Amino acid sequence: MILQSNYTSFDTPRFRKLSDDQVERLHHASLEILDRTGVCLYEPEALALLEKKGLHVEDDNRVRIPPGLVEWALSVAPKRAVLCNRHGERVMPLERNNMFYGPGSDCPNVIDVRTGARRPGTLQDIVDAMVVCDALPNIDFLMSFCIASDLEQATADRHQMRAMLMNSVKPILFVTTEFAGCVDVVKMAEAVMGGAEALRRSPICACYINVTSALRHNQEALQKLLFMAEKGLPTTYTPVVLRGVSGPVTAAGAIALANAGELAGLVIAQLRREGAPIILTGGVNDMLDMRTTLDTYADPNNRVMLVELAHRYGLPIFGLTGCSDSKLPDGQAAAEAAFSIILETLAGAQLAHDVGYLDGGMCNSIEQIVICDELIAYTKQFMKGLEISEETLALDLIDAVGPHGDFMGTEHTLEHFREDWYPGLFERRNYTDWAAAGSKTLRDRARDRALHLLETHKPEPLPADVQKQIDAIAGLPGER
Repeated sequence: MILQSNYTSFDTPRFRKLSDDQVERLHHASLEILDRTGVCLYEPEALALLEKKGLHVEDDNRVRIPPGLVEWALSVAPKRAVLCNRHGERVMPLERNNMFYGPGSDCPNVIDVRTGARRPGTLQDIVDAMVVCDALPNIDFLMSFCIASDLEQATADRHQMRAMLMNSVKPILFVTTEFAGCVDVVKMAEAVMGGAEALRRSPICACYINVTSALRHNQEALQKLLFMAEKGLPTTYTPVVLRGVSGPVTAAGAIALANAGELAGLVIAQLRREGAPIILTGGVNDMLDMRTTLDTYADPNNRVMLVELAHRYGLPIFGLTGCSDSKLPDGQAAAEAAFSIILETLAGAQLAHDVGYLDGGMCNSIEQIVICDELIAYTKQFMKGLEISEETLALDLIDAVGPHGDFMGTEHTLEHFREDWYPGLFERRNYTDWAAAGSKTLRDRARDRALHLLETHKPEPLPADVQKQIDAIAGLPGER
């Protein structure tokens, strides 16, 4: 593992679940879907771009995209994207084996970090989550945590972006409900960076676009895609296939279908502006639990394969990790989050979001994000390569100490013991000391740390003139 000044690149081998031939079959299946079945596009500008390339539009909105056009789009799309912090530092290069972790967005419910109660989210929950995420060392970027139920939903996305910009310097992956919100949120980011060109050169945000389905692309998703492409700003374009509902129940068919939807978006973005930065997942397929008819986030078949097609294309990758179907931060939540973090890291899901998600994306938890921060630190330590050298083999030292000595007091131990990982949250004391300190569970300790960070961490404020501009766009002048 190479530790750069502000990011982590793993040099250990990447895990592969699929063979090269399987990846190619999925790619060709996606091309077949686009060429044979086609997609419905509910935005005239997107259809016009394809018509200019000689494609025929059927039934007002259905178009079949030939393989050659897809391969062209793959050839001109940037092989990397970079996100910056508020200072313009290029802290998140999405390339190679670099990994970055962040929370999710828009959960309707939260676990109250102070009372432990489940309730609808509020704007204050978003503010609190951003303060904690700004302080946590292994959370690299932000998403908006929850839906603010105390705000008018038509304009809540502006307030969410404002809360993220005001309470952290970290890069942001934003979500908006409507196209107009996307425009306003980008205006906020431009105000922070000093204009449209400054933001394009040093993007502090990317847009997460949810698409109605892989074969039906709603107008607002396409409008956002075209707008972000024209701006030259990075975006994901993510049609989620729920296996057995909006796509085949088999993972292979669902991945091929979802990937086809993503490739359609890639084509449209490149036609709008050649070289527009797009972050792919390779096709999101979620399991429908047929016993409960609920979307499951932590199913093992949701893992790893989602990013291997994106690796095949050599494009930046949007991953999903740190999530659980448990209802609260318990043993199941920690186990499922740990599995997803280590597996997605092994696969190389560069922009890994949804850290802290509970209840299949219906609830978010600051406590769970704190726990996941520790799990990510554990994973980073595991992913370090092993140094084998004269210094680390220590053969002369072993001979000098011999059968009857010990290594505790040697200079070698003093020089190297700090290279091991020492947790900040996990418990390693003996039972007596743990009991004397209050017998606190992992969740107790996570809550204590979150509350401590909320009390002591002070995010770097925005300049006053920039804050006024953001307030004006959000429609809340003078209000924090």
